[in-house]
Amino acid sequence: MTTNYIDTFIAVAPDCRAVAGEAPPATAKPTVATLQFELIAEHPYELTSDDVVFAVHATRHEIPDAELDAERERFFAKGQPCLRASPLGKRYGWGTHHDEAGRVALYALGTADYERLRNDPALTQKAAMRSSRA
Repeated sequence: MTTNYIDTFIAVAPDCRAVAGEAPPATAKPTVATLQFELIAEHPYELTSDDVVFAVHATRHEIPDAELDAERERFFAKGQPCLRASPLGKRYGWGTHHDEAGRVALYALGTADYERLRNDPALTQKAAMRSSRA
């Protein structure tokens, strides 16, 4: 199973309160949002959603390097939440663009690039999942 999207823009959730992209707060133990933000922001269009989701899992569970390949296979043997469920789009005001190879980059709500991608008819348009039921 995969969490990857191809040629897709995931806009912020309809109930996101952010008016602009904001970095998740730094905490003693990094949150999922912080880890996802750092990975994607530091490596735009280098990692796929699967790469990001698994790297966060491996970091949070302190998976040893020698076990990464086997753990990745086990991890994706069952369904995993995609970046539509990420706090980046639900709470922090970040859209994600997934290119033709599935590699991902962040775009802040309220920027010209965000609007350009949000209105690009060549991309599949999705929204991050709502935080609350409508």
